[in-house]
Amino acid sequence: MDIRRDFKEQYHAALAMLANCVELCPDTIWSSGTHPRPFWRIAFHTAYFAHLYLGPDVAAFQPWPACPERYCSIWSDVEPYELPEGTEAISCQETLAYIAFVDALVDPILDILDFGAEETGFPWYPGMSKLSHELLSLRHIQGHVGQLSEILMSHGIDTKWIGKVTP
Repeated sequence: MDIRRDFKEQYHAALAMLANCVELCPDTIWSSGTHPRPFWRIAFHTAYFAHLYLGPDVAAFQPWPACPERYCSIWSDVEPYELPEGTEAISCQETLAYIAFVDALVDPILDILDFGAEETGFPWYPGMSKLSHELLSLRHIQGHVGQLSEILMSHGIDTKWIGKVTP
């Protein structure tokens, strides 16, 4: 069994499914939805936490270098955040660029990640192993992909299921 390969395949697949939802989303849906749940916020939140939780701990987190100026303040706290109501939507293109950035980090980070660590490195998940935390992260991505897919499907737009992406 090659756990690193398996996690890479599943992270790449989950991020590809997230990107598929973003690519398929028309402008009329992108900004729709009631605060705090418009489509764009769910997509951005998913990419952000995939990025954050991919790393070994909170201290290792490095913000996305291409972060749009209006979002740079959220990177300073690193902990779970809430964007204020009325925050202008990040664009589909910016979100896709962020997802691609996170996807490019998957292999090099998972090559060195300590799956045997007894703690997550994130204080809001005490008593959880790093392996369990990485499983949680994949479930988090997929849970939100399910939300986004359901929104799209309610508008007659079907998304792709991706079982794995081989690194």
